[in-house]
Amino acid sequence: MQGTPLTETHRALGAKLVDFAGFEMPLTYTTLKEEHHAVRKGVGMFDVSHMGEFIVRGAGARDLVQYVTSNNVDKLIEGQAQYSCLPRPAGGIVDDLLVYRLPASPAMGMDDPAYMLVVNAGNIKKDWDWITSHNSFGAEMIDISSKTALLAIQGPKAVEVLQKLTENNLSEIKYYHFERGTFAGLDNVILSATGYTGAGGFELYFDADKAEKVWTAIMEAGRDAGLLPCGLGCRDTLRLEKGFCLYGNDINDETTPLEAGLGWITKLKADDFVGRDHLLAQKEAGLTRRLVGFKLDGRRSPRHGHPILDGDGAVIGEVTSGTHAPSLDYPVGLGYVTVGNHAVGTMIQIDLGRKQLPAEVVKIPFL
Repeated sequence: MQGTPLTETHRALGAKLVDFAGFEMPLTYTTLKEEHHAVRKGVGMFDVSHMGEFIVRGAGARDLVQYVTSNNVDKLIEGQAQYSCLPRPAGGIVDDLLVYRLPASPAMGMDDPAYMLVVNAGNIKKDWDWITSHNSFGAEMIDISSKTALLAIQGPKAVEVLQKLTENNLSEIKYYHFERGTFAGLDNVILSATGYTGAGGFELYFDADKAEKVWTAIMEAGRDAGLLPCGLGCRDTLRLEKGFCLYGNDINDETTPLEAGLGWITKLKADDFVGRDHLLAQKEAGLTRRLVGFKLDGRRSPRHGHPILDGDGAVIGEVTSGTHAPSLDYPVGLGYVTVGNHAVGTMIQIDLGRKQLPAEVVKIPFL
């Protein structure tokens, strides 16, 4: 297994370490519930340095990124980020990702605007190979994943904690925008108002060899605010409460962004992009399945792979994600169902094998 620059720090803090996408990552430090509530109500910090980062720059950078992603990069201004995906020709999803429009930065060797693509840890090589295979535009690509640390400081008290360590006015950085600045004495840190928890906060990108210094500075700055280090366990419950898709569960090579409710990042624009024709045809023909959210009574939680049944017991789909939502104190899940069974208020059943649990299709997000 690979580690992040902070693996030994997590071990020293007593974190329960697990294999995630080939990386040794903290699952919990205390309990999932405690860490979840710390983020939702206060502030928590995640080491997500396992994520991948690619720089795309040069004369063909815009054309390459526009061609391989589903969203419209022309809508990005310098200092703005965008959620997007890498569609396949037949409509599947190679990965979901963030696209950052970087301003010129002579200090980082970039005199012209460029893009940073942030991809999922388990897909770094897959995504790199996919994007480079479509690079007929002459764009320069640089994989900076191993040189980049990424910390996510999330929760309503995140700005209060982080502001102690930078002169950038964090409260003025809009959602899905970012600035470069000095943070904890380190120059050229990207301060990004993004996150995967729906609790607000920032993600910080900086040199990997400074990870321990920055982690320690944030822990000290957050002591009075009750900041907790948090693991992947609560990261999953937090994202699921907000209905955020997880690659490998809710979206994958076989699902299309339209089926997954990601039409808002699928701009069927005049510019051609990978999979555009298939998605146009699917939209015109109509979808046959939809990703929905559902809630259950009781304590039993649905799990990935559980069949979804209609009221007569016929299989109409499959659970992709499920958990007991700590903020709501009842189980919730995501899953694909056939069109006609996707309307809010539809009663369905989750098949656990020996028992079927009644559930109701509800609006996403759950919280």
